Amino acid sequence: MATKEKLNKKEENFSLAKENYVLLIVGFIIILVGFLLMIGGKSDNPNEFSEEIFSFRRITLAPIIILLGFAFEIWAIMKKPRDRNSGS
Repeated sequence: MATKEKLNKKEENFSLAKENYVLLIVGFIIILVGFLLMIGGKSDNPNEFSEEIFSFRRITLAPIIILLGFAFEIWAIMKKPRDRNSGS
């Protein structure tokens, strides 16, 4: 019985719950996907200009995904974790 109380006290010392940390990792992966979508578009010959750098994926889609990832990160930090004691 005393060990459960000690575990509960140790959990209270963390500013975020495990659920928040998992959501933070998911948000980081979303941001990483956005940056990966920006990769590429360079020309094989440095003396030639490549129009590929202006593709929809690099100019529009990737920044939107990155901004959504940052918004998800803010939500993950602000989210109140579920109360474990009320369910048991």
